[in-house]
Amino acid sequence: MATQDGEADHDFPEVCPFKFRSKPARSKGSPIEVLEFWFSERCRPLWFRSQRRFDDEIRERFGAVVQAAVDGALDHWSATSDGALALTIVLDQFTRNMYRGSPRAFEADSRARQVAAAAIDRQHDLAVPIERRIFFYLPFEHSEALADQERSVELFSRWALDHDASRRAYADEQMFYVLRHREIIQRFGRFPHRNATLGRTSTASEIAFLQEPCSSF
Repeated sequence: MATQDGEADHDFPEVCPFKFRSKPARSKGSPIEVLEFWFSERCRPLWFRSQRRFDDEIRERFGAVVQAAVDGALDHWSATSDGALALTIVLDQFTRNMYRGSPRAFEADSRARQVAAAAIDRQHDLAVPIERRIFFYLPFEHSEALADQERSVELFSRWALDHDASRRAYADEQMFYVLRHREIIQRFGRFPHRNATLGRTSTASEIAFLQEPCSSF
């Protein structure tokens, strides 16, 4: 799973027809609206990809929702499984789309982990379809703290075991990226591909590493 960290600012080839509104309606905000948008057939192929038009639509349609979530004004969403999932997506995914290439892409990460952790404690993750469950776990995969990476591996490992044989290859592919994220944090203590965006100076070993496959997400 190539998680979207918000650095790239180029368009990937589109893998399915994606019709954008010329002037997307700004959302007043509701969990069901977030989930229907994010899990729609037209949006799924653009998860974890850099697509400027998709980013722009999220910014136009959900900008006020993201700000409200960051400000804590949507904390009541976390009372239900779907609400908690929607809030986690807003804080962990929409922020990466809206602020791609900016430090602001990561500013809500801590809050996203708090919401996700509380939801998991209440077993909200087990109450949603298995393909949606990963969005409760991604905030830990996005963290530069090793303890969070260990939890990411634990959560995704349990998730992978819940797949039957027909979906095993998909689960294994996701686990590759989960383990790769942990490996990078074990090695560097941070994600080197974020350094430029966050104004951090890369070490010689990090610069060399960034030339390797699967060094950026």
